[in-house]
Amino acid sequence: MMHWKLRSRFSLFPFLTILLLAAAPLSAFARDYAQAKVEKLAVTSTNYAGQPLAYPDSGKPEVTVLVVHLPPGSSTGWHKHPVPVYAWMIEGELTVRTENGIEKRFVKGEPIIEVMNLLHNGTNTGKKTASLVVFYTGVEGVPNVIKADGPNP
Repeated sequence: MMHWKLRSRFSLFPFLTILLLAAAPLSAFARDYAQAKVEKLAVTSTNYAGQPLAYPDSGKPEVTVLVVHLPPGSSTGWHKHPVPVYAWMIEGELTVRTENGIEKRFVKGEPIIEVMNLLHNGTNTGKKTASLVVFYTGVEGVPNVIKADGPNP
């Protein structure tokens, strides 16, 4: 009987270890990244125009990451995104205007939580190249960018 009790305790050990690790606070794992400096850039449930964030609920997920460089005075052209898009300004400045008149300026080091299904145009309003890393959290077969038809709003 004693042999069975020892055995059952040991068989529970992996389960209890996993349970304890899952229940441990995140800070308990921070020591693994003791040399890292972490900066929180954004925590939000809306984009810069106030739209609630939404994720595609069908299709195969597909992530695309780009670095975009816009010379001074150039612009992206009017476009919209049918998928969630996030960016981070590496350098320079970018002023984005939406079709409904919202205007927002982004500078080096700032995150951009893009608008979805709303026409907008980003213009480099600075004196040097504006560069940003762009993350499209899209769906396979769905374009990340849809250019505006006809004249600009």
